[in-house]
Amino acid sequence: MKQWSIAKLNKERASAIADNYELPPIIATLLEIRNIVNEEDINNFLYNENDIDNPFEMKDMDKAVQRIKEAIEKDEKICVYGDYDADGVTSTALLFSYLETIGADVIYYIPSRENEGYGMNNDAVDYLKSEEVNLIITVDNGISAVDEIDYASSLGIDTVVTDHHMPSEVIPNAVAVVDAHQEDCHSKFKMLSGVGVAFKLVMALEGEYCDLDMLLDNYADLVSIGTIGDIVPLVSENRVFVKRGIQSITNADRVGISAIINESGLANKTITAGNISYTLVPRVNAVGRLGMSQKSVSLLLTEDRDYAEEMAQKLGEDNSERQRIEKEILQKINTFIAENPTVVQDRVIIIDGENWHQGVIGIVSSRIKDTYGKPCIVLSKIGDVCKGSGRSVDGFDLWEAVNACSDLLIQYGGHPMAVGLGIVPENIDKFRKAINSFAKNRGEMPFDKLNIDCKLNPAYIDVELAKQLKYLEPFGAGNPTPVFQLANMKITNITPLSNDKHIKLQLTNSNSHISAMKFFCSSTEFPYVVGDYVDLAVTLDVNVYKNTETLSVIVKDIKFSNADNINYLKSLRLFESFCKGEALSKDELSALIPTREDFALVYRYLKQNSATHYPIEVLAHRLNDKLTYGKIKVIFEAMNELGLVAIYEDMKRFEFRLLNVNGKVDLESSAIIKQLKKVYLNEQI
Repeated sequence: MKQWSIAKLNKERASAIADNYELPPIIATLLEIRNIVNEEDINNFLYNENDIDNPFEMKDMDKAVQRIKEAIEKDEKICVYGDYDADGVTSTALLFSYLETIGADVIYYIPSRENEGYGMNNDAVDYLKSEEVNLIITVDNGISAVDEIDYASSLGIDTVVTDHHMPSEVIPNAVAVVDAHQEDCHSKFKMLSGVGVAFKLVMALEGEYCDLDMLLDNYADLVSIGTIGDIVPLVSENRVFVKRGIQSITNADRVGISAIINESGLANKTITAGNISYTLVPRVNAVGRLGMSQKSVSLLLTEDRDYAEEMAQKLGEDNSERQRIEKEILQKINTFIAENPTVVQDRVIIIDGENWHQGVIGIVSSRIKDTYGKPCIVLSKIGDVCKGSGRSVDGFDLWEAVNACSDLLIQYGGHPMAVGLGIVPENIDKFRKAINSFAKNRGEMPFDKLNIDCKLNPAYIDVELAKQLKYLEPFGAGNPTPVFQLANMKITNITPLSNDKHIKLQLTNSNSHISAMKFFCSSTEFPYVVGDYVDLAVTLDVNVYKNTETLSVIVKDIKFSNADNINYLKSLRLFESFCKGEALSKDELSALIPTREDFALVYRYLKQNSATHYPIEVLAHRLNDKLTYGKIKVIFEAMNELGLVAIYEDMKRFEFRLLNVNGKVDLESSAIIKQLKKVYLNEQI
């Protein structure tokens, strides 16, 4: 369950944009909603394909260029030191390829995710010293490698840092540190990926006579994959990179990328930021997650088609293996949550296990975050150390939270929405308490939001409208695929598809009918029935089959038309606060304490209706919202304690089974009811 947040719209300004710039009304509306309203911003957003700011605006860029050119002139050996994810791999391939082209003596190095971890390490520095490297250039890492860069310097190796992660208080003592997040960096655009920073270094190395179009033609495909893979906002310079990159990928300019497209099934399909994100990026990432990023780099650099096809096949197999490992870890966590439900009542969910593959736990933490709408960190103990990866929700700076607990950590890094860290096992419980204490002291936690652009009248939805949305591509972070609300729609039919893996909904209102797809939801899991009036959050697309275009309406979320998700979420938080023993007011406690009549209302409804699964918000609605969400949770907990129902709850479902009971049950004997009333009486006193 998410908070539905509909953007504010100035209709008069949207109408003026449509008239002044001869744009379709839906495009003008979306531009206004996204605050792209003046001529410069509109033209830059819709039409800019080659405008990138001067790279020398970035702090230390001049020093980086000077040291790299000196190394080339003196024939010193350079190492491009990368990272194992898509951003790091593409950064490495780009800078290595460019330096090799201009005659540098260059190698590249990517640490093993499993054996070395993120960033520079002293063993790698020793290896590079043995290879007679004189200069290390980091890409997509380095801003936190203070000790490692000092160690390299002690061995006579200089370092140039290019990074995009948040710096800590201590900046590495490198020859140059190029990172826009430094306080005294004057670059206007701060949201570059690691490969974006590497590209701007190449621009700077080209100097006064830089042919930007030529560089984009040569490298935008790599920059786009890394930029999309790192989920940085697709605005400003990033938008240019991705637009140009999609053109290059569509034209199959690079042998390795062409091979991945063929292996993944994207051949002959329209290339978008979306299918790059879901198809190409995971394959480039997969080998890094499984510890063999060198293969991805070699694939992106090769000009041998046979080798490219062989490696692309291997990447596909590795991606399938990554999916299997991810599913296995999620199942273990799912079982753990079912047996320990209080773990997901925390403000920041911390889950730890043993020997979970470190390359996959970031994806797993993202899945848990999406399920519970809370920041999540997953820790994996391997040997004497735990490595962790976390994901956050909008409005909660996870990097700041982790930084506040840094005294308990071996290492950490990241940005507001994603972090990585190391910790010794004996500090896990302390860390869990510390980060949740930090979250509590920060005030009310944000709810996970579903951002909706605007409401649409289904009578006006057609193929042409869906096609017009392509004006705004590429979509991604910072420029999300438009989401529309269809309000007060009556469900007239529910059709299972693909062996009940998905469902198709037929919906109607007073003047229109529409079909919509709800993927990865079976008819038995779907908690709504024919006749329900619902609001839907949908995206629009165009399907092309045998040269025929059809409209595709895809359901992202659904709720009853008059349902108040905010009140449900607040009531759930209240229940969780009580379960954690936090102080509540008399009114808050009263909102959780059920009467005998409340118990009877729920029990009678469950007995009269055959379904055995009701998301609490759906049950609350079907009870005409006579009971709060939190009160229903209390009732279920009490009935479970008293043997009236058997409950199973995990990440995927909430199920119950009514039990046969002989004689009367004393509701007041329930532990949760006793505790609620005890605390309530103490509050009165």
